[in-house]
Amino acid sequence: MDKILKDSGLRGNAYIVRNGEVLFEYSSGFADIANKIPNTSETRFACASMSKTFVSVGILQLISKGQLGFDDALGGILDLDLGTIDPAVTVRQLLTHTSGVPDYDDETQDDASGLWADYPNYKIRSNMDLFRIFREKPMMYPAGEKFQYNNSGYVLLAMVIEKITGMDFDVYLKKNIFDVCGMERTGYFEFDRLPSGCATGYLYGSTYEDYRSNIYSVAAKGTGDGGAFVTVGDILKFWNGLLEHKLLPEDMVTEMFSKQSGDGADPEEGYYGYGVWIIDVPDGKDIVYMQGSDPGVSALSEYNPNNGLITVLLSNYSDNVWSLMRKIRKEIY
Repeated sequence: MDKILKDSGLRGNAYIVRNGEVLFEYSSGFADIANKIPNTSETRFACASMSKTFVSVGILQLISKGQLGFDDALGGILDLDLGTIDPAVTVRQLLTHTSGVPDYDDETQDDASGLWADYPNYKIRSNMDLFRIFREKPMMYPAGEKFQYNNSGYVLLAMVIEKITGMDFDVYLKKNIFDVCGMERTGYFEFDRLPSGCATGYLYGSTYEDYRSNIYSVAAKGTGDGGAFVTVGDILKFWNGLLEHKLLPEDMVTEMFSKQSGDGADPEEGYYGYGVWIIDVPDGKDIVYMQGSDPGVSALSEYNPNNGLITVLLSNYSDNVWSLMRKIRKEIY
């Protein structure tokens, strides 16, 4: 496994644990190129859409407490002008990417510069900031018609958390998820005032053959669809919090890890639960994972209930953690 990790060229962190025992721990690359600060096990990495899973757990907590229902309609929760968004869209449809709401990030360039040309990324610091971008776009398809991955849906879910709890969504997640699990280095931080230990995300420019940071390619602060900073150790604590039912009742975790949408056409992205992707295992228990990708960010973490393995892969160079995960499955599973 050491050779696989080294040969992968991963610049970032890898952490593989089985039933509490650390099998492999690996760090490589610089968190800060200019100052030659290396990535370590304590480095905080932006994890992009991986943090949708945190929002999902927040919503499921509210449902478990009876403060919200899967089939509650968006129009009955948010007392604001939804624009062209169908007010009958349900919480379940938002969770499972079957809502059809307009996705603000559906036609952007690889480095996201197209998206921020009209909406400067330094102004995106809340869910409402993003909501204003997609509110007047047409629905992509009738609510509930099909599965299609959707960033805007999770922005709306974070707004639901804020409406019901009266707290900013990231404050709610810190109090009810991160603090409960002991995820002391995880949080949603603003790019112009990052705390210590955060890795800079890097892009390689073919025109100038050099690396530059991703500060103009992502929102200034994470929102419901992504953007939390995490460490490999904190992600392990999050999985343990779910599996030990510190965050949700056992029946809700089972439902979260069960196929809720998708047609299975893709072997890795064919099914979706609540905030997690699901790999079908015909002769065993399904594998669940969360993932995220942004310019200068790639993140993947997987739980295999068949052997107790939890794998966490984080990169601040957009390295191919998906290819590495396939090799890890082949080697260990």
